[in-house]
Amino acid sequence: MASFKEMKKNRMANLESLSKQVEKLAEKPSYEDERIWKLERDKTGNGYAVIRFLPAAKDEDVPWVRIWTHGFKGPGGWYIENSLTTLGKDDPVSKANTALWNSGIDSDKNIARERRRKLNYYSNIYVVEDAANPQNEGKVFLFRYGKKIFEKITGVMNPEFKDETPLNPFDLWEGANFKIKMRQVDGFPNYDKSEFTESCPLVGDEKKLEEVWNQQYSLTEIIEEKNFKNYAELEARFNTVIANSGTEVGTIEESVEEESNEKTDDTLDYFKKLAEQD
Repeated sequence: MASFKEMKKNRMANLESLSKQVEKLAEKPSYEDERIWKLERDKTGNGYAVIRFLPAAKDEDVPWVRIWTHGFKGPGGWYIENSLTTLGKDDPVSKANTALWNSGIDSDKNIARERRRKLNYYSNIYVVEDAANPQNEGKVFLFRYGKKIFEKITGVMNPEFKDETPLNPFDLWEGANFKIKMRQVDGFPNYDKSEFTESCPLVGDEKKLEEVWNQQYSLTEIIEEKNFKNYAELEARFNTVIANSGTEVGTIEESVEEESNEKTDDTLDYFKKLAEQD
């Protein structure tokens, strides 16, 4: 413990330290997760890059994880939260949606649709080509993507026609690069033109392949319970967001047909920033 005399002697240094702390408080916090790679768009809203989906990381069995989220705005602000249904648990928004859907009123069903959960996938990727950010090339990242891209993956794993050979796009040796071609269609990002190339090794050097595999991030950590608020916390936030909207949390399991919306992938981080600033 510093003595009174030492405190007096070092008070100018303490002032400098305090000034630096004040400067930090004035800095805008960063909400970006540097582990996650994102496709950068050009001025027209389109984007192009080449990536390679990587196999399951060490001590993990599947090269992707799924996470359900809710993102909508109510009178009390934005509700941007991970859904407990990801963990197989009850979620207050899902229960409220069930009550709305089962009311038989069209306007209630519309509200349930607006508040429906959205599905995201996470995988490890290797960036082969990223002209907008060439510093990303040759590096391993996490990639968050939606239903459309996942359908591209399952499409090559289980081809529709007999003359097509099944492909494991996560294989380092016999997988394939994935060309992401994102266009703006009716104001929203569209990935329909994205495609896998012919099968080929990621790189020809076995040692380099092992290095890439060892650089992968844990996917199971993404869906650990610590990353989800508990039911009571979510319910409190939900009731704040829908205050004065005339709806309350229901008590029946959700029965609304869920589907992923690609625009959520690109706006979720922004909405989360707004929610966290409330």
